Amino acid sequence: MTSFFRFCFRPLHVSVLVVGCALSLPALAQTSESSAAAPDTVQGWRRGGVGTLNFSQVSLSNWAPGGQSSLALLGIGNAFLHYRRGQNTFDTSLDVVYGSLKAGKARIRKSDDRLELNAKYGRQFTKVLYYAAQANLKTQLTPTRALERPDSLLSRFFAPAFILTSVGIDYKPNDQLSVFLSPITGKFTVVADQTLADAGAFGVEAARRGPDGQLVQGTGQRFRQELGAYLNVKYRRPIWENITFQSKLDLFSNYLHNPRNIDVNWETLVSFKVNKFISSSIATTLVYDDDVLVPIDQNDDGIPDSRGRRIQFKETLGIGLTYRF
Repeated sequence: MTSFFRFCFRPLHVSVLVVGCALSLPALAQTSESSAAAPDTVQGWRRGGVGTLNFSQVSLSNWAPGGQSSLALLGIGNAFLHYRRGQNTFDTSLDVVYGSLKAGKARIRKSDDRLELNAKYGRQFTKVLYYAAQANLKTQLTPTRALERPDSLLSRFFAPAFILTSVGIDYKPNDQLSVFLSPITGKFTVVADQTLADAGAFGVEAARRGPDGQLVQGTGQRFRQELGAYLNVKYRRPIWENITFQSKLDLFSNYLHNPRNIDVNWETLVSFKVNKFISSSIATTLVYDDDVLVPIDQNDDGIPDSRGRRIQFKETLGIGLTYRF
């Protein structure tokens, strides 16, 4: 596995890998004539969205084996706009996720928080290829604090915020698959909170140290910029009548700093439609960024005692109410 990643992360091999992916994706996208999705040809505006409220609850009273009563809520919202006029297309989407959890008599704490905004302009020049420009923003809504130290801040709105702006080629053989490849992409990391910036959180340059060895407050950089290559793959397909699979993969390589170390963001979602208003879903997110150091509990005592580079993984299973518009 290690040798595979080293191979993929070499700059020359990244190009070969991308070309290989581009050549193999058409085969992946092929379906039977009866189920293949038609290319986008509808003129004018299309819009829509979905909102889901997932919940789980456990209530215990005199329960001999032990345990803890709990209540969890997770709200998911998505809205999109699509416009096509002639060979020109414009797409924008907004994704909001927020979850909270209350276990026993403990205070309510946040379990999930995400805000993502996407915008893409494309101009078609062949049946399946587009010139495209894309912008992406990822941040969160509310502050996050450490469980063991409620007075310590881990993150908040625009601390961090990750912004990608890119131009390239978009391969869209149908409504199910999109492969966007950009050789020129700017990646910007914003840490609007000065305390987090001084600590060097989320890859920005930490505050300098004074003669006494202590951090000089206010000298940490709150903005970091990178230039590199970017690959974005989106795939969505019904598996069965009421089951849909979606996946989105983002890869970014910084030309100017460790181009072998690819930033990875891979999201998958399998949704199950029970009826018009009730659905369930399984969602996973895998993230790796070697510039971001995460808390590590080396002593297994529940308290982080160091920071390091790690693969980040999140899984969510939910059932709840859904409204489409």
